[in-house]
Amino acid sequence: MKVAGDPRELLFVPLGGVGEIGMNLALYGIGSDKGGGNWLCVDMGVSFGDDATPGVDLIMPDIRFLEAERRNLAAIVITHAHEDHVGALFDLWPKLKVPVYATPFTAALIESKRAAEEGAPQIPVKVVPSGGRFTIGPFDVEYVPVAHSIPESHALALRTPLGLVVHSGDWKLDATPVVGASTEEARFRALGAEGVRALICDSTNAIREGQSPSESDVAKSLVEIVRAAKGRVAVTTFASNVARLRAAALAAAAAGREVVVVGRAMERVINVARELRLLDGVAPFRGPETYRAMPRDRVLLLLTGSQGEQRAALARMAEEEHPEIALDPGDMLIFSSRTIPGNEKSVNRIINTMTRRGVEVVTDRHKLVHVSGHPRRGELALMYEWLKPELAIPVHGEPMHLAEHAALARSLGVPQVLVCYDGDVVRLAPGKAEKIDEVPSGRLYRDGNLLIEEGAKTLPERRRLAFAGAVSVALALGERGDLVGDPVVETSGLPETIGGEPMAQIVLDAVFDGYESLPKGRRRDADALAEAVERSVRGKVNAVWGKKPTCHVLVLQV
Repeated sequence: MKVAGDPRELLFVPLGGVGEIGMNLALYGIGSDKGGGNWLCVDMGVSFGDDATPGVDLIMPDIRFLEAERRNLAAIVITHAHEDHVGALFDLWPKLKVPVYATPFTAALIESKRAAEEGAPQIPVKVVPSGGRFTIGPFDVEYVPVAHSIPESHALALRTPLGLVVHSGDWKLDATPVVGASTEEARFRALGAEGVRALICDSTNAIREGQSPSESDVAKSLVEIVRAAKGRVAVTTFASNVARLRAAALAAAAAGREVVVVGRAMERVINVARELRLLDGVAPFRGPETYRAMPRDRVLLLLTGSQGEQRAALARMAEEEHPEIALDPGDMLIFSSRTIPGNEKSVNRIINTMTRRGVEVVTDRHKLVHVSGHPRRGELALMYEWLKPELAIPVHGEPMHLAEHAALARSLGVPQVLVCYDGDVVRLAPGKAEKIDEVPSGRLYRDGNLLIEEGAKTLPERRRLAFAGAVSVALALGERGDLVGDPVVETSGLPETIGGEPMAQIVLDAVFDGYESLPKGRRRDADALAEAVERSVRGKVNAVWGKKPTCHVLVLQV
């Protein structure tokens, strides 16, 4: 498909992050007079598996279209180092093998993660200074620093022969961000004066009124909370939030406490942050092996697992499975984070467990221990005032976020507002913006060491297994179709007994019923016999239990 055949067309094609939270990947294309396209890829992120995707660790965009356009792909530009913007790079970059551009902190985290993951590809990252400007094919790209919950976050100013596009990335307004740059009004006003054809903008908090508090407000609140604590204090937050790590460490110092760090992801970020001098003035942290020897009122624990991740330090501590750290009655656990939609059950399980144990749990419902890194409606309104775009396209959000953002942009007098979704091909210029086509889009699932497509039967089968379990039956069949020995039956995930009768006996009776349901002449047909037994087992179990398990029948002819 040649979606960029006209050299006078500027295109926007989201493959992830538009109609959903996370998994961000956006394409910008300028048509070539040779009939192809010059594409620029912005970000390559993941989202995370949940109860609907059993066994899946990561979910990432389907890039079939991008693979087909690989010869026309100029580069991948990363706006910042959050996993929902960079986490798919190791899995998807080998399919493309094009230059990757990132700023120093992001590049260092990519390399640190590569060194920690066996078999991760060596990706040649071109490091650009924060605020830098460079040329890729027909695109003049400028990194515009913005405040966010990770250092070196950037919007992109994409200058093209058909106009200037501002891709906001993740951002907020924060004049006192603790670590990193603020979102500079003067720079965005200058872009607005230059003339902005389109603003492709973050919608994550578009349903929330007002403006977000500052990171410095959280830092002050943490000082007060930690000073008042009598026992141990544990703080869990996103490992990448260097500003929050710094604030927690300074709160500990103000209360005469030392910081113990637990969690590989957090240790990796801290090492990079120290190398880049983002933690200057913060005392060295201790390792978990020192924790138990420290007085309860002289320790602050920084640990991973704020989203309830099963293998993270916090969940292991809550289940009393961590060999080095624990909290006791009278201690305090601070969730300095927000719960990502879909993680509520896992987080609440930890909160309930720790509360039952006598630990005081503090969340953002109780005190100011977290602020979002995304703009609320008041911040969005200011950005529109500064940039004065001709066109607004909401991204980075679910449909309700996109709709609220679109309505806000219209109320602010933006001449044109367009809502699109993953896979839509949008012509940004020339003329009125509109959806002109669609390209393949969807999801890829990281399943162990494999990538599986969205349409594969793997996940539906796992969901069925989780719902109704499985039955395995092995039969030995003689030459005349007679059974040799007793059938072997194994069940998994089924009730052990129903009405006092063992489930194994119910299944065994169903196996014989299935065998006897076939005429003698057909019992020598292994396939027919397997089908009859499967039908009988599923029907019998459903009759007594109300669920049909997955049933596997092996017929061995002897």
